Amino acid sequence: MLIAAAVVLIVLAFALPLVVRAGGIPEEEPVSPTQHLDDRKAAIYSNLRDLLGEFQMGKMSEADYRESKAELQKELAGVLARIEKIEGRKNA
Repeated sequence: MLIAAAVVLIVLAFALPLVVRAGGIPEEEPVSPTQHLDDRKAAIYSNLRDLLGEFQMGKMSEADYRESKAELQKELAGVLARIEKIEGRKNA
């Protein structure tokens, strides 16, 4: 009797996924085409804040700060331009 109950439970465990309807499974949220760029933009802003903090604490010279800040701003401009280009295509 115990073996029969175990067999029934095993059969149900394997059969249940076959019976579940696709309607019961929630749909995935659509991924934004600019998500990776938005993540990079947030990282650059964070880096700029950290850079300013390090400069204000005296951990770097003004020349190094200006150079690093200019590089980050240049990268940010490129990211923002790519976001605008993708969103412009999507809205057109």
